[in-house]
Amino acid sequence: MTYRRSLTHTVIFSVAYAAATAAGRATVMDDANLSLVWPAAGIAAIWFSRQWDSPLRWLDFLALASITIAVNMRTGATPAMSAIFVAANLAQAVVFVRLIRRWRPGLWGAGGTAPLRSPPDLWALLAAAFGATVAGAIVGPSVVWLVTGHFSWPSASVWLCRNTASILIVGAAGFCLGPLLSRGPSPRRLRTPRYFEYAAFLLCSAACHLAGFSFSHGLPLAFLLMGVTVWAGARLATSFVAVHNLLAGAIVVLFTLDDVGPFADIGDNAARAVVAQLFVTVSAVIALSLALGRDERATLLGELAAERAELEEQRQQAAERAELFRAIIDSTADGLAVIDDQGTVTLRNPAAVRLLGEHYSFFHLDGTPLGEAEMPHARALAGEQLQDVQILVRNREVPEGRVISVRATTLLDRSGRRSAVILFHDATAERRHRDELTNFAGVVAHDLLNPVTTIEGWSDFAGESLRLLPDSPEAEDARDGLARVHRAARRMRGLIDGLLAYTTARDATVATVPVDLGQVVTEVTVARLDAAIAAGLPVPRFTVGDLPVVQADPVLIRQLVDNLIGNAVKYTAPGVTPELGITAEPDDDLIRVRIADNGIGIPAGQHEAIFGNFHRAHRAGAYTGTGLGLAICKRIVERHGGTIAAEDRPSGGSIFTFTIPPASGSSQFGIARAEEQSWREPRR
Repeated sequence: MTYRRSLTHTVIFSVAYAAATAAGRATVMDDANLSLVWPAAGIAAIWFSRQWDSPLRWLDFLALASITIAVNMRTGATPAMSAIFVAANLAQAVVFVRLIRRWRPGLWGAGGTAPLRSPPDLWALLAAAFGATVAGAIVGPSVVWLVTGHFSWPSASVWLCRNTASILIVGAAGFCLGPLLSRGPSPRRLRTPRYFEYAAFLLCSAACHLAGFSFSHGLPLAFLLMGVTVWAGARLATSFVAVHNLLAGAIVVLFTLDDVGPFADIGDNAARAVVAQLFVTVSAVIALSLALGRDERATLLGELAAERAELEEQRQQAAERAELFRAIIDSTADGLAVIDDQGTVTLRNPAAVRLLGEHYSFFHLDGTPLGEAEMPHARALAGEQLQDVQILVRNREVPEGRVISVRATTLLDRSGRRSAVILFHDATAERRHRDELTNFAGVVAHDLLNPVTTIEGWSDFAGESLRLLPDSPEAEDARDGLARVHRAARRMRGLIDGLLAYTTARDATVATVPVDLGQVVTEVTVARLDAAIAAGLPVPRFTVGDLPVVQADPVLIRQLVDNLIGNAVKYTAPGVTPELGITAEPDDDLIRVRIADNGIGIPAGQHEAIFGNFHRAHRAGAYTGTGLGLAICKRIVERHGGTIAAEDRPSGGSIFTFTIPPASGSSQFGIARAEEQSWREPRR
């Protein structure tokens, strides 16, 4: 608040307070300086509430004190009494501001911008008014008692009633009109019937007041004002009700001062003042409580209507999204099904019906039926994440079967129930195409072995013949050419053998039996030792831990171990003795095998790529190979339901790990098997 604006408010409130003080002093009923009403209390409450944060608040205190002393002394009060009234009025105003700011900080004049909006606001205003009046009474009548030695209970009662009524009625009008005046004129206009209602109300109010106070002829007709009060509170604007309370209170006081009306017959001035103020207060409270209760209901209904509109909009948006999702699901070429934990299909799109048929059965790719625990939804609900698992589905329309690729995961609803979400993709054509390529590669590789063998044989024969010839440049060139032909034939044989091994590892039927992994490793390491000794190479050192019995295909598991150990021995720096450590440990319901070496390691960023087809990590070195060895290892492990990975060894070299199921009923490592597993597809 700027200084100029603060000073303007101080001047306006000072004029209003001076007029209210003079009006209050004009209602003094006897020589005890006892006023019937004290509107200055309400003006002071609004004044200091509005100006509490003013930078010139000290000027407001000074103005109130000066006006109180000047008006009281000019109307017959002594300087001592005037000083007491200053202290009482200041205490009353300060206590009111403190209380209303504490209880209703959002009200206009109390730190906020809102008008009176609900009955709780009215009760807070009434409580703050009464509390402030009590504080003023403690300072006013009590100090008078200390000065004069005489305490007047009637005077204290009149002080409490008149000041409470003044703060309530004037304060309510200020808190209702203040926000309207601060915002400026509202663009909202009343409808014509409302103008007629306001005009009719004013006429009825004037008639009832005249009947109750002027033309009653001794009859108790003041009850007519209750009807007017209820009409105003139930139908008219709260700000209008507050102003009407102010005017009605002034009319009651004026008639009572003129010894007219039902309260004029009360002989005791103090009693007359108390009864008149209680009447005005009760009327004001009834009218305001009705009006504010109506406003509160209207606000709540508006908020409820807004919430309903928002909910309806959200419902429409949700319906539109659901319709869009339904259209997307129905139009997709892949099948989608949702199955709850009871095995009930809760959602299935047309593509799923087309792929599976109405009456269908699931099989392994070798034709054996899937068990209940091997069904995709059962595996998903058991915690597995199925990724591109291929199964065979047969129905009446497709008796020969259709290969589908399955992905499955779980979904939790709001109640915590789990459902399996399954995606079906028709992989029949892809499978057939891949099988044809695989068969073609196998046939070609097999058929190429004969000419390769012929080339190797005749090159060996020619080499033997050339060795019998005398040394000459021509003979040396011929021997070198034949050596190149022989090496090329050996590389071609290695590539053909790799293709055949990859085809076998990929598509051959896996027949799992209990296999002693320790015995397999022993046979492979002994063979590697013999090969190194025969070739005159550094003899590898093997450290083999306790290895368990696993459930695997004997041929494929031997090929897997031989490829990994062979790679570890081959990819060792020249002149370095290969050192390998082979260990195993339990990993949930599988066995994790680790093969650590001291080789040249894996280039950065290729730890996953090395398991791809024909990928060679060390092309620039003197390390030969087809790039199929680790791809074969990966396929063998996946066909046994495990995974394979590579990582760097902290001390140098690499560590290859793969998982493999333990043998059924094996107690080694304390691993217990709850059920048989199918190892024809990888478990992710």
